[in-house]
Amino acid sequence: MTKKFATELRGKTVMTNDGRIIGMIENFVVDTATGDLQHVLVIPAEEIEPRLYQTDSQGRLILPFTSMRSVRDVVVMNID
Repeated sequence: MTKKFATELRGKTVMTNDGRIIGMIENFVVDTATGDLQHVLVIPAEEIEPRLYQTDSQGRLILPFTSMRSVRDVVVMNID
């Protein structure tokens, strides 16, 4: 994966490997001790059932950063 700034990824559409749109990136969770990106916080699309995913107190989907596979016009996540 090429290097990108977090600000470049905010607002990007997130879709699964099979082309299902799941939402839009709002923010990231960083481990302050190591600096590693831990999670991607995604505002769920209207057609997504948030109860199927881990969510935060604001209703954003919490997706593991390690699931991010491709970043172009959209961000592709490997979600089971």
